[in-house]
Amino acid sequence: MTHPRSVVVGVLLGTAFNLTAMAQTAPWPTKPVKIVVTFPPGGAPDTLARVLADKWGQSSGQTVTVDNKPGAGGNIGADFVAKSPPDGTTLVVGTVGTHAINAALYDKMPYNHTKDFTPISFLASTPNLLVVNNSVPAKTVKELIDLAKKSPLSFGSSGSGTSIHLSGELFNTMAGVKMQHIPYKGRAQAVPDLLGGRISMIFDNMPSALPLVKAGEVRAIAVTSAARSPAAPNIPTIAESGLPGFEATSWFALYAPAGLPKDVQARINAETLRVMALPDVKEKLAGLGLEIATGTPEALATFQQAETAKWAKVVKESGAKPD
Repeated sequence: MTHPRSVVVGVLLGTAFNLTAMAQTAPWPTKPVKIVVTFPPGGAPDTLARVLADKWGQSSGQTVTVDNKPGAGGNIGADFVAKSPPDGTTLVVGTVGTHAINAALYDKMPYNHTKDFTPISFLASTPNLLVVNNSVPAKTVKELIDLAKKSPLSFGSSGSGTSIHLSGELFNTMAGVKMQHIPYKGRAQAVPDLLGGRISMIFDNMPSALPLVKAGEVRAIAVTSAARSPAAPNIPTIAESGLPGFEATSWFALYAPAGLPKDVQARINAETLRVMALPDVKEKLAGLGLEIATGTPEALATFQQAETAKWAKVVKESGAKPD
């Protein structure tokens, strides 16, 4: 698995975009813009979309809205954007699920995750945080594995094909256990069942899970990244806790429909990089456990290709299926 810091470096070292050309392009946006989020409000992709919408709206005077279109592991919202006019007015915050995992997980996809989109920029990555209901007696990865071998356990997700789902499938494979996957339309729907004990755990995105841990509503077991998260340095990794080599990272990137003119692509890329570099944005996202890593469209396309191959292998080895 790719270390999230390697993701950052890989994106930033991608093929150089013509910065002079970007600086000389016309302002963007000049029309109302819609940013589609493929999951319900409240998660990391929604947070990123609302940051961009707010800053773009302030700087341009245009209306920039966030449109949540959840369902089918993100496929519904992604498909909507894939079939939208390529004029720069409809964008999507793609995820590792919609733009890497789902192509291998689903037998039939309504869109082609590479050919039907124009890459704009990588946005950020975050580890997932394995949290359990407070009634689950296990407090470490080893104890959780031992418990899973003796008792039926379940893990929720924000939908089939998400990194939250595949983190659990990877855990099952590497730990030699078979916890039941329970998919939801979004993590907001999964959390009440987690708090109520109807599911045992969730491998949730760090920005969503950490507040629950700090409030004492759930107990953190470990993070899914190769290294500990700066946002929660006291929480160990799964890899260091008994499953060496375990790594699963959620990532988020901005895409437009295929066929977007190069000059419009350059304008949106430039505006994305500008917003994500603002000090208040960097501070806010870092506090949520999101590691910003903007870059060129070419770098995003290359990264997406590598992620597609990586997760196809995980899907095959785990035998994961849409539930």
